[in-house]
Amino acid sequence: MAKIIIIDDEKSIRAALRDILEYEGYDVEEAKDGEEGLDMILRSNYDVALCDIKMPKIDGLELLLKVGEAGKGTQFVMVSAFGNVENAVEATKRGAFDFITKPPDLNRLLVTVRNALERSKMAQETKTLRKRIYKLNEIVGDSPPIRKVKETINRVAATEARVLVTGPNGSGKEMVAKQIHEKGNRANMPLVEVNCAAIPSELIESELFGHEKGAFTGAMAKRVGKFEQADGGTLFLDEIGDMSLSAQAKVLRALQENKITRVGGDKEIRVNVRVIAATNKDLRREIAEGNFREDLFHRLSVIVIHVPALAERKEDIGLLADKFLQDIASEYGAPVKELSPDALRQLESLPWTGNVRELRNVIERLVIMCGDTITGEDVALYA
Repeated sequence: MAKIIIIDDEKSIRAALRDILEYEGYDVEEAKDGEEGLDMILRSNYDVALCDIKMPKIDGLELLLKVGEAGKGTQFVMVSAFGNVENAVEATKRGAFDFITKPPDLNRLLVTVRNALERSKMAQETKTLRKRIYKLNEIVGDSPPIRKVKETINRVAATEARVLVTGPNGSGKEMVAKQIHEKGNRANMPLVEVNCAAIPSELIESELFGHEKGAFTGAMAKRVGKFEQADGGTLFLDEIGDMSLSAQAKVLRALQENKITRVGGDKEIRVNVRVIAATNKDLRREIAEGNFREDLFHRLSVIVIHVPALAERKEDIGLLADKFLQDIASEYGAPVKELSPDALRQLESLPWTGNVRELRNVIERLVIMCGDTITGEDVALYA
């Protein structure tokens, strides 16, 4: 049952609203002023608050601000006899879902409450989904190299510093980028990923910056590039070492000026993105060989995070294997299988040239092919 709180210093208004809402089947509670309303919201969870603006102790707009600062997901509908534009605009700026005047029209009130409840439900689902995604992208391990990676992520996430993530293929560079984004100030904005190695060199500029209609053969319509798609959020440039020199020059300009120009266009478009780049190459060697711009390297590498190969942190294999066993069981809708001590020793003895990605594939193969307990013999046969 949806839970609603009515915050108003007029007892008659509270009683009238309560009668209407309880008749509709809602669970309703009351607060006689802003101070009591704030205390109740902080102690409990309400889907919607119907809140007066002019109240003693704490007025409605201040209450709305305090609830937002506390991170509560209650949707506020402001109800006031002072139905001027200034109040409505200010309430909206502070996060109110809607603004209605006293005495409220019954149909308008009920429609607004239903819409606010739908928004509340969507916000909760988004929060739950975000938690699942965060868990999916969790960096597992307690070895010294991984502890250092986690500590650096926690330090840098809340800043706007550009980050260069290095490490071999399959080591988890993408997860580092996602963790930085999820823990940062742009978490509610897009994270746009570009695999520079997977895009032909002649198309990379169009992919990053977009193009105008007719810019080249096959450009049948205008296209918005990844920089624009990531505006306000984070752009993850994976395998940046494989980017062409001409595209590097344009990326450098975008980072310097926060502006881009679509291929075939002349209009400058302002963008606000945080760039995280990743590579499995030694960029200093690439610079020496003339394959990578040194000025771009320095722009990208304000913070460098090196993700170690799995062979450098074999003490994490048990934790990783346990996580993969749980994830795969959840995906398949099956019970979680166990890993025998002998199987773990076998896994720890392997070279893991494909790193964490290879380990995940091996665990999935073992889950499919083996019984409830995975043995050392199973590992020798299927790893």
